[in-house]
Amino acid sequence: MKIGEFELETEDLVYIPSDDTFLLAENLDINYGDTVLEIGTGTGLVAMYASQLTNKITVTDINFNALQLAEKNFKKNNIDNIEIIFGNLFEPLKNRKFDVILFNTPYLPTSNDEILDNDLNYAFDGGPDGRKVIDIFLNQVKNYLNENGKLQMIQSSLSDIDKTLQKLDHQGFISEVGASEKFFFEEIVLINGYLI
Repeated sequence: MKIGEFELETEDLVYIPSDDTFLLAENLDINYGDTVLEIGTGTGLVAMYASQLTNKITVTDINFNALQLAEKNFKKNNIDNIEIIFGNLFEPLKNRKFDVILFNTPYLPTSNDEILDNDLNYAFDGGPDGRKVIDIFLNQVKNYLNENGKLQMIQSSLSDIDKTLQKLDHQGFISEVGASEKFFFEEIVLINGYLI
């Protein structure tokens, strides 16, 4: 499939880019020379957009199928400035810091009978209140940002946006909803956090 100027392959076990992906990809706040980390890269599309803005990008994913697919998509589009690391959230990034961290979080409230028995589940399963991964991420993100670092994350109104903004405030960020898109049952938002 063609998305913008990029050729993109997809597969069943990797989240296919959707409105939340595009909300992040189209609102990136990255300066040339910034070191960028994208957690949960999926097909790699957001990182490919980021590669047009800076040349120092690292991506991680807990879904190994996603990393294989992202690598294929980077090669297909002649992008060779993205480091690919397998692992959950910040676990594989000991003692590393970045200027910008991007994350399209798994934000859907998910009951036990909605859980998928495959790796695609990582892309959306936010636990009973949608915050299972979001809260772990928010508790750690400051440790992986450089001074004056930025965070850009996607979440849903179904997983308590105000709680995220409050947590970021407590951690020393100035945060805001930078962009949003309304759907009939939820609002998807891009939250920007600036470390001060």
